[in-house]
Amino acid sequence: MNVADSEDVAPSRGLSLTAQTISVAPEGNRLIVRIIRPDGNQVLPCVYFIHGGGMASLSCFFGNYSAWAKILAAKGVAVVMIEFRNAVVPSSVLEVAPFPAGLCDCVGGLEWLSAHADELAIDSARVVVAGESGGGNLTLATGLALKRQGKLHLVRGLYALCPYINGHWPDERYPSSSAFNGYALELYSNRGAMAYGIDAFNEQNPLAWPGFATVEDLRGFPPTVVSVNECDPLRDEGIAFYRRLLAAGVEARGRVVLGTTHATELYPTLCPEITDATASDLVAFTLSK
Repeated sequence: MNVADSEDVAPSRGLSLTAQTISVAPEGNRLIVRIIRPDGNQVLPCVYFIHGGGMASLSCFFGNYSAWAKILAAKGVAVVMIEFRNAVVPSSVLEVAPFPAGLCDCVGGLEWLSAHADELAIDSARVVVAGESGGGNLTLATGLALKRQGKLHLVRGLYALCPYINGHWPDERYPSSSAFNGYALELYSNRGAMAYGIDAFNEQNPLAWPGFATVEDLRGFPPTVVSVNECDPLRDEGIAFYRRLLAAGVEARGRVVLGTTHATELYPTLCPEITDATASDLVAFTLSK
């Protein structure tokens, strides 16, 4: 058993765990979704979760993500995890591709979910997009893309954990990028922008790096939570984004998880009580009317 997916911390009993290969627009490429939900056919609100890895690596099939999804589902929601094209190291989707491939996959997967909500027994009016680190980037970028496409009705809200959105570090505007660099996350190589798409970074494209989003870009966003870790080099860029949401008139909430490093919540076997608290907050947000 993968120690990151302990049955003691994240039991599978009472849950259904399945996976499907799907085809998504606009390219018709093949992706994989994991669906973790309580047993039965009850129509449930849904967390559409996007894994981290700087848009470059990792997979929703890794043990920590399996455990995280089971913890969420056990609290009464369906969890759909999208396995998108990484920019550097393949996930279970073998193709690798830079921006905008990963974002297109995340938006396409969400559209697939909406179109198949009835057969999946999901309440399409209560779908929250969530993700951590690079997945936090893709969560916010999905919101930006949906706004541009006139499709924000597909989501009830956004929940970005420790979002990786600035694209270049250190940044004197964000003291945490220096104070906590090396605390579970080393940023100074700046391989993120290089790997995901340096042209998009140089163009200050907020769909690639939501840290470039303006107040006007964010007007009309759905309710949004930005959750950051106290000892994370990404902390201050997340807080700055939260404040920009407020300036745009968005119904936004910020969280700082004290005493934690980057994405601590996504490792349930390390700090299960911290994982549970954030999972409970995300589920409460998803269940809210």
